[in-house]
Amino acid sequence: MLVAAIPFGFPNRAVALGSRVPNQDAKAIGRGNAFAATADNPSAIYYNPAGISQLEGHNLQVGSLFYLGIDADYESPSGERVSNDQEVLPVPQLHYVFAPEGRQFALGLGVYSPFGLAMEWPDDAPFRSSGLKAELLFATINPVIAWKPRQNLSFAIGPTFNYTEAELITGQPAPGFRFTFKGHEWAYGFNAGVLWQPHNKWSLGLKYFSSTEATYSGTASFAPSAAFLPPPTITKAHLDYPQIIAGGISFRPTPDWNIEVNVDWSDWEVVDSAKIEHFGALPLNWNSSFFYHAGVTRKIGKGYYVSCGYFFSEASTPENDYTPLVPDTDLHVGSIGLGRQGQRWSWAVAGQLIGGGFRKIDEARDPTVNGSYRLFTPALSFSIGYRL
Repeated sequence: MLVAAIPFGFPNRAVALGSRVPNQDAKAIGRGNAFAATADNPSAIYYNPAGISQLEGHNLQVGSLFYLGIDADYESPSGERVSNDQEVLPVPQLHYVFAPEGRQFALGLGVYSPFGLAMEWPDDAPFRSSGLKAELLFATINPVIAWKPRQNLSFAIGPTFNYTEAELITGQPAPGFRFTFKGHEWAYGFNAGVLWQPHNKWSLGLKYFSSTEATYSGTASFAPSAAFLPPPTITKAHLDYPQIIAGGISFRPTPDWNIEVNVDWSDWEVVDSAKIEHFGALPLNWNSSFFYHAGVTRKIGKGYYVSCGYFFSEASTPENDYTPLVPDTDLHVGSIGLGRQGQRWSWAVAGQLIGGGFRKIDEARDPTVNGSYRLFTPALSFSIGYRL
């Protein structure tokens, strides 16, 4: 009976390992990630690679985002409350740009994580058969080349080499039994961007990040082992990651002010099913969703600036296929930032609060998932840059 239940208890939750990480630079984070039309530091490789054409010389930037504990709360229809196990999650970034003075071309190399996840619930959670733990590492190596045919117009494109590792653990109907899948894969794609400044007060940016297909090679196993369970099995799991399109408009009424709005779309509809070889498959039916960003930066003299921003993130998971491993809900994200741009050195720090109200689930495919979910996460980030 336990083995017969496996195809319906695991594959439909595998997609829970797909989760975007839009925060890739402290300066951009401080202004609500409204940066596609500004993109004036090496992190443009992620936000809009065409922006690297605005730089000169050798530009190196390192930094990291820190999620200070992803706090997920669950309340069952009967009133039972469960909270996830929290930990601090670092998300490092590295960007380098070489833009020869007087040339139309610039080269860049970015290393960052556009997707990622770490969520773990206690073993006695009522929905344990739908997921107890999910961890995803998704590291992208992204060389780009930008071309500036006119002073106010730039284009860029580059391949993405993505190394990804995934782990997922689900509880089984027999008390104390767990099912685990661990796998890894290299996957490939590309990104591109356009930056146009029709007026010295206005800038428009557009970026594209291609979809990526990952087939994880790994092992499925049960713990504790038992005679009625299969031994560890070499298998594969397939996950799709969405294409992303983002666009923005920046308005600079004076040299000291920069106001920007962005719209960012993720094509999560590619996540329509999941399959683990030898263990079955089920439909998933995620929905495409939008981020809406707004931010402002004010220069305050001697190279210093302050920023504030906000963005709204739409939920992507439908109620029928909801998973506690991604306690998905509409999220409101507020941020503030401080930084300095010097002749050689630059730095930025930013803080974020990420949260939303309870999302009520009444019609999940797995009835044990029904209940209310809420997510809250504080985050800090920093970056340090040097230009030669």
